[in-house]
Amino acid sequence: MEYFTDAFKKYAEFSGRASRKDYWMFVLIYVLIYVGLFVIDSVLYTAWLAPIFSLVVLIPSISITARRLHDTSRSGWWQLIYLIPLIGAIVMLIFLCEASHADNEYGPARVLE
Repeated sequence: MEYFTDAFKKYAEFSGRASRKDYWMFVLIYVLIYVGLFVIDSVLYTAWLAPIFSLVVLIPSISITARRLHDTSRSGWWQLIYLIPLIGAIVMLIFLCEASHADNEYGPARVLE
């Protein structure tokens, strides 16, 4: 859960870098919470919990994705490739799964303990 809360602490920080583990743990926790809220919405016959959660997490997810792209030596503007149907999602998945690069213009590589 620390990865998820760290993303919220840095919700408006679009500079710096985020490791592969930071990004994918955030995505995993996001999906688990979203599915849980979707199930609760289904049981209660409501349709507002999951969409509100998605709106709350929108800016932090854009921010951590930009920092993950910085870790692979790309600009955060590459997120606009999502606007290209299917191809954009495939390209972004490849970019987000790439290994971290050494020191670059976005900052030094993180040293894992």
